[in-house]
Amino acid sequence: MQTTMKSSAISGQRMGSARVANRSVRRAQLQVVAASRSQIGRWRNIDADKDTSDDQQDITRGREMVDDLFQGGFGAGGTHNAVLSSTEYLSQARASFNNIEDGFYISPAFLDKMTIHIAKNFMDLPKIKVPLILGIWGGKGQGKTFQCALAYKKLGIAPIVMSAGELESGNAGEPAKLIRTRYREASDIIKKGKMCSLFINDLDAGAGRMGDTTQYTVNNQMVNATLMNIADNPTNVQLPGVYKNEDIPRVPIVCTGNDFSTLYAPLIRDGRMEKYYWNPTREDRIGVCMGIFQEDSVHRGDVERLVDTFPGQSIDFFGALRARVYDDMVRKWIAEVGIEGIGSKLVNGRQKVSFPKISMSLDVLLKYGKALVDEQENVKRVQLADAYLSGAELAGASGSSLPEEYARR
Repeated sequence: MQTTMKSSAISGQRMGSARVANRSVRRAQLQVVAASRSQIGRWRNIDADKDTSDDQQDITRGREMVDDLFQGGFGAGGTHNAVLSSTEYLSQARASFNNIEDGFYISPAFLDKMTIHIAKNFMDLPKIKVPLILGIWGGKGQGKTFQCALAYKKLGIAPIVMSAGELESGNAGEPAKLIRTRYREASDIIKKGKMCSLFINDLDAGAGRMGDTTQYTVNNQMVNATLMNIADNPTNVQLPGVYKNEDIPRVPIVCTGNDFSTLYAPLIRDGRMEKYYWNPTREDRIGVCMGIFQEDSVHRGDVERLVDTFPGQSIDFFGALRARVYDDMVRKWIAEVGIEGIGSKLVNGRQKVSFPKISMSLDVLLKYGKALVDEQENVKRVQLADAYLSGAELAGASGSSLPEEYARR
C-alpha cells in the first residue's frame, strides 16, 4: 500500500512539472510574439508579408549597403543594378496626348462619332451586335489622325497605337501576333478600371492592295483574318500557341485610312466595321485653320478669306502654307551667317536658332498660297515620266521646260 501511495505521488509530481513546463513554453512564445510586434526593424517593410514595392527597385535601393564582395562586381554588371528599369515597365505603344495644347478645333460630328462608338462598345445593349471597329476614312491630308488625338484627349483615353509599318514584317505571322498582343494589352488596362482603345493608323496602307501590281503577302492575309476574328470574338482573343478559353474585356478599335476600298471586303462589312467618311465642311476647315494660325494672331475674317480662296485644298495645305511664310526669315539668316557656317550654328551650337513671331497678313498668306498651288500645277503639267516612256518627245520640246515661253501663254 505504501508502494502504491509513493508511485501516485511520483506520477503527480511528474504531471505537475509537465504543466509548469508547458506554461513556461507558452509564456516564452507569447513574449517572442510580443517582442516581434513591438520591435520593428529597418528592413521590416520589405519582408514577404509586408512588402508591396518593386523587387527590381529594391535591388537598386540596397546599393552599397553590404560589402562589395556580395555585390557581384562593379559597374553595370553588379547585382546591385536592377535588371529592369522603371521605364521598361511602361508600354511602348501607349500614347499620351498631354503634350497637345488646348485651343485646337474638334469637329462636333467627328467627336460625336468617336464618342458614340467607344461608349457603345462598353455598354451591354440588349440583343444588339455592336461593330467593334470604327473605320475613319477620307481624303488625303484632312487631319483624321490629329482629330482622333484630340478626341482621345477629350475622352481622357491613352490608346494603344499601331502604325501601318507594323502590319508588315520579314517574319510571317509577326504582325498578326502583334495585333493580338496590343489588343490584350489594351484589355489589361480596361481590366484595371481605365478606359482604353486600340488605334491603328493608315490601315489601308499596311493591309490594303494598292492596284493590281501590289503583292498580296501572307502577312496581309493574316492581318485581315486576325482583325476579322477579333471583331467576331472580341472577348476571346488568345496569343498564338495558347488554347485557353478566357474572357477578357472588350476593346473598341479605331482605325484611319484614305481608301478603305483597298481592304478585304469581308473585313469592312457593317457587322464588323462601322465606317465614317471624314469630309470636313467649310466651318470645320475654318475651325482647324484657326487652330493652325492661333499663335500668329490671324483674324477670323482673314482665315475665312484664305479658306474660300483655296476651296479645293486639303487641311495640310494650310499647315504647309504657314511653314512657308518663314522662308524669307530663314533666307535672311543664312545670308548673315554664311552658307559655310550654318552647320556649326544648327548642329553644334550651344544655343538653338529661333526667330521672333512675324505678322502674317492676308496678302502674305495669299502670295505663298499661290506659290504652293503653282508647284502643284507643275507636277500635273510636266508629267516627265509619261513623255519619256511614250517615246514621243522630251519634256522640253513642247515648251514645258521653258518657263518664259510658258508664262507668255
